[in-house]
Amino acid sequence: MAQWLIFALLAAVSASFVTIFTKIGIHHLTPGLATSVRAVIMAIFLVAVSFSRGDFHQLKELVMYKRDVAFLIGAGICGALSWLFLNIALKTGKTWQVAPIDKLSVVITVVVSLLIFQEEITMKGIIGVVLIAIGTVFVALA
Repeated sequence: MAQWLIFALLAAVSASFVTIFTKIGIHHLTPGLATSVRAVIMAIFLVAVSFSRGDFHQLKELVMYKRDVAFLIGAGICGALSWLFLNIALKTGKTWQVAPIDKLSVVITVVVSLLIFQEEITMKGIIGVVLIAIGTVFVALA
C-alpha cells in the first residue's frame, strides 16, 4: 500500500474521532470555547511533535519564504473557521448529518484544485466526486 494512502486513511480515522469527541465535548460548553480548547491542545501537541523531530531548525526559513507563510496563515484562519463552524453545527445538529456536509470539503477541494493547479482528473475521479456530492445530499436530507 502506498505511503500516502496509509497516511490519508489515518487522517480520515483521526478526523472522524475529532467530530465524535467534539460532539461529546461541547455538551456543556459554547462552540467558541470548545474550539479554543481544542486549538490550544493541538498547538501544544504539534509543537512537541515538531520539537521532537527537530523541525525548528527551519524557523529562519520562515523569513525567506514570506509567500508560503502568508498561505499558511490563510490556512490557519480557514482551519479555525472550519472548526468553529463545525462545532456550532454539532452543538445543535445530528452528528451523522453534520459530518457528511463537512466532508463536502472534498468536493470543493477537488474542484478548486482542478482550477488552480490545473490537475488532471479521470472520468472515474469525476464520477467519484459526483457520488460524494450526491451521497452527502442524501445523508443530510434523510
